[in-house]
Amino acid sequence: MRADGLLFDKDGTLFDFAATWNVWAANTIRSLADGDAKVERRIAKALIFDLEAESFLPESFVIASTNRQVAEAVARVLVDLDVDEIEIKLTKSSAVAPMVPAVPLSPLLSTLETFGLKLGVMTNDSEFAAREQLKTACIDGHFDFIAGFDSGFGAKPDPDPLLAFAQATGLLPKRIVMVGDSTHDLIAGRRAGMQTAAVLTGMAEAEDLAPYADVVLPNIGYLLDWLSD
Repeated sequence: MRADGLLFDKDGTLFDFAATWNVWAANTIRSLADGDAKVERRIAKALIFDLEAESFLPESFVIASTNRQVAEAVARVLVDLDVDEIEIKLTKSSAVAPMVPAVPLSPLLSTLETFGLKLGVMTNDSEFAAREQLKTACIDGHFDFIAGFDSGFGAKPDPDPLLAFAQATGLLPKRIVMVGDSTHDLIAGRRAGMQTAAVLTGMAEAEDLAPYADVVLPNIGYLLDWLSD
């Protein structure tokens, strides 16, 4: 094995980004706009979301951002709402979003555990939403570490939350693989001195991720073969 631990991003890595968050975003934008089509279009523009296609554009900052950053963008449109109020709305609604696994997760995580690998999740979503979603997917018990942007360690692409996983598990950073679907994930991994594995279940293309990755995989189901190669 080339590693002793795997630190996963959540959205676009454990869960398919488009199948999960495009649907959630379309519904959330409509809810926030309260039936006003002009406001819907303004919120969508602020989030770089295509309302007709019901899809984030690949360049949308939302793909790798925190809930706070999304709330701040929405608040610039909904000026009568407080950014904290918007953030709470986003956190609560995202916690119950219908998550679509990128692959059958429980069998894969169980197999990885049989090889003695420590597993963690670090997401730029909130820790509350992450724990709720992992629990709903019946996989929260597989992880030795779960952190969000608000867990006190910072957010990607900073390396500190990744190094918190290394400290929590007692592993050397060089023996950990940061697994993610965005350049934020991979840059954070490189800064932390970790190995990096990119997956294509997010919105980024292989050519965007390859410069920051030791390997680019179709999805996390291919990890074990690479780890044991």
